Amino acid sequence: MLDEAVADTSSNVLAMAADIVSAYVSNNHVQAGELPNLIASVHASLSRLGGEEPTAASEPEKLTPAQIRKSITPDAIISFEDGKGYKTMRRHLTLRGLTPEAYRAKWGLPADYPMVTTSYSAKRSELAKSLGLGQQRRKSAPDAANGS
Repeated sequence: MLDEAVADTSSNVLAMAADIVSAYVSNNHVQAGELPNLIASVHASLSRLGGEEPTAASEPEKLTPAQIRKSITPDAIISFEDGKGYKTMRRHLTLRGLTPEAYRAKWGLPADYPMVTTSYSAKRSELAKSLGLGQQRRKSAPDAANGS
């Protein structure tokens, strides 16, 4: 009798999760690779609300070195949080309540994993050099240093 009640509750949670995800996907663009994470997230949230323990672990899967390399392109860094490309990750991570260090730790990324694309960094560097930033200012007269 108790087993039937637990099975009935689990199937209700699963049905609600399916309905929520279906409604969300019909009104929003979701990439195919994001769909399993969306389903698991909705199911886990509903399970917590219902007092059940989620069946799937909430830990992200371990990334392979190939996945890490593919996430870094000259014009975009692909976020493992939502699968979208960004020139700079800081604002994106802040909106999700993460620091760059926490993001690296969460996904098992190396400490030198970039948070800014190479093209964006080069463009900013070129702009700074053209404005003369980073250069020491020289006094026009050598006597100015002696106070004469």
